[in-house]
Amino acid sequence: MSWLRALAHRLRALALATFGFRALAVADADALLAAVAEHAPDVAVVDIRLPPTQTDEGVRAAVRLREQHPGTGVLLFSQYVETAHAARLLGNPAGFGYLLKERVADIAEFVGALERIAAGGTALDPEVVSQLFGASRRTNALDALTPREREVLALMAEGRTNHAIATAFTVSERAVEKHIANIFTKLDLPPSDTGNRRVLAVLRYLESTG
Repeated sequence: MSWLRALAHRLRALALATFGFRALAVADADALLAAVAEHAPDVAVVDIRLPPTQTDEGVRAAVRLREQHPGTGVLLFSQYVETAHAARLLGNPAGFGYLLKERVADIAEFVGALERIAAGGTALDPEVVSQLFGASRRTNALDALTPREREVLALMAEGRTNHAIATAFTVSERAVEKHIANIFTKLDLPPSDTGNRRVLAVLRYLESTG
């Protein structure tokens, strides 16, 4: 049994009763696409490596899901960070997550990521954020940020709320709001109706990774 199928069984046993989730396991990329078309789930959990070759079937399926079913969130899993694939998928950050597999060990954190993605938010593993920062070629915008603004930006990319960021740094939410406003200004992100400025503040200069 694959780790993803085992995860689905675990969610079925734990999350259904505790968090109100239903989980459906599939065997490969084709079955994943068919299941999404039939059931229209809130979130599809996708392993980068799926049968038959265990190479990039999962990420290619995730790209197709984003194109064909924009209303379904995608949570991508991998044992390591693949910056090129992440950059490709992060072109549309709403309802997308990229976590390393060990993150699933904390079921509450995993469910929190699912809920953020289902609501149109994002959930990025800190290691994913760190490596994407390192791989980015568009560094001029980052150079304008202070060290603390970079730290705030990384937590924003993980999907943390202002309250959670304030708690992490032991500062007031007002201080966090000021940092975020500075980030938006320095990255030239004016107010918009999309509600994605928090994510775009991190992702706009990751487009050229890979």
